[in-house]
Amino acid sequence: MNFALYKELLAVRPIRLLLTVGMIARIPHSAAGVLLTLHIVLTLGEGYAAAGAAAAVMTIGIAVGAPWRGRRVDTVGLRKALIPSVVSETVIWSVVPHVSYEWLLALVFVGGLLTLPIFSVVRQSLGVLASGEQRRTAFALDAIATELVFMLGPAAGAIVATAGYSVAGLTVVGVCTSVAGLFLMWFNPPTRSAVPDDEYETDQQEGAEVAVVAAAPAHLQEAAAELAPVAASELRRLGLRHRVAHNFAWFTAAVAAVFAVAAGAGMVLSGTDVGIVAALETGGHQAEIGLVFVFWCAASVVGGLMYGAMHRPVSPIILLLGMAALTIPMGFARDTLTLCLLSLLPGLLCAPVLSSASEKVAELVEERRRGEAMGWYGSALTAGVALGAPLAGVFIDGIGPSAGFVSVGAAGVVLCLFGLVLLRHRRRRGLVA
Repeated sequence: MNFALYKELLAVRPIRLLLTVGMIARIPHSAAGVLLTLHIVLTLGEGYAAAGAAAAVMTIGIAVGAPWRGRRVDTVGLRKALIPSVVSETVIWSVVPHVSYEWLLALVFVGGLLTLPIFSVVRQSLGVLASGEQRRTAFALDAIATELVFMLGPAAGAIVATAGYSVAGLTVVGVCTSVAGLFLMWFNPPTRSAVPDDEYETDQQEGAEVAVVAAAPAHLQEAAAELAPVAASELRRLGLRHRVAHNFAWFTAAVAAVFAVAAGAGMVLSGTDVGIVAALETGGHQAEIGLVFVFWCAASVVGGLMYGAMHRPVSPIILLLGMAALTIPMGFARDTLTLCLLSLLPGLLCAPVLSSASEKVAELVEERRRGEAMGWYGSALTAGVALGAPLAGVFIDGIGPSAGFVSVGAAGVVLCLFGLVLLRHRRRRGLVA
């Protein structure tokens, strides 16, 4: 590894400034998930199923809005494209803490729809400001910054909410995000290169995949949703868009299995997220929620580094089976320390699951269809994230906090075992044929 590349990159002022803005802009939203969950449970008096449903609604909004936000940046430029997000972030998150649960659902959907597209803006701008090996180094630096933010953000959100300031906290999230958007508008980094670059779209795809791994395990929604706009851009470049609806030859049983793994991973991770909050809130240790998130997210970083150093890939379905099975014992934690320690093992497998799944899609799908396939992979991951939180919430409300971990972990195990049985059956049929 050539660490001199990082020094060279950070010496370029626009890149250094963009990476700093991107890191700061992600902090408010990294705290928003925990803040919103605790606001719904503690302030509104609703259950964890309701909190999970709100998270799912916001995730759907983010997924629906991502392609539109990406097109706006391409067609009208960054400054005009960010105006709806800058206005809505402050307005919506200032109103959300003061309304009933029913109105909150509608508002968080619109908030997701118009969320500041920080992942795509930073990725596109880095793609223009850097090139070749420098571009990949820039994406790696942005991923490191993202991982740090998503370790610290939930901790800050939990401290604010448990101190009784969830209303003020949610308002600050919106205002700070709008300020970050205004700074981006002032900085106005380039999002399209004046000189065509054959590697640009490929690197954008790789950057989007890296961002998904970096955002895990605690904040997958926005990064996963950004895979679809990148795929659409790739299709336009190749002139394939008009044929997509009629040509899914690349969608084999093996690819479907990888998409199922992506959905399962999203479900387990978002369900675990809600489970951590519920376990500590119910036990009266709300102020320690952030500590568990630090352990869980740090383990994912270490697992990603270990997996990247391996010479042989591991099947994503095996990795998900391990992560899901190791999530179940988290339900038997009796204090914060044991929950922290039990989160380490499933956390270690988080980044490897997502890395292995995206590698498998790249291996199974021909290059000219890969962007399209990764778009659907992002949709599967987003669907899993939207499912996991309310699923865990229902079991938490009905049985207790431990049931949240057990439910999503067991569902992930069943999904993997079913997939392994089907794959084994296909191999036998292939041998007979």
